[in-house]
Amino acid sequence: MRESDIEAYFVRRVKKLKGWERKFVSPNHSGVPDRIVMLLGWPCPVFVEFKAPGERLRPAQKREHDKIAAAGGFVYVIDSREYVDTLLGN
Repeated sequence: MRESDIEAYFVRRVKKLKGWERKFVSPNHSGVPDRIVMLLGWPCPVFVEFKAPGERLRPAQKREHDKIAAAGGFVYVIDSREYVDTLLGN
């Protein structure tokens, strides 16, 4: 399964739950997560990185995720539809 298929599935699920998601783009700043997401019942926005099954984070992505975590943020790395269902509830 491709990363783009997992991301599209996630976006559909978030919309169905009446959540808010946006593509995260930061010009001239590589490694930022793919999306910012807010859902009812979640205490704060979270960042989401999508990967194809078995794919690893690039060093720039790992650095950015560590910076977000150090600031108190959350980054989920999603590599399957099953993990989307686990995270969002079936």
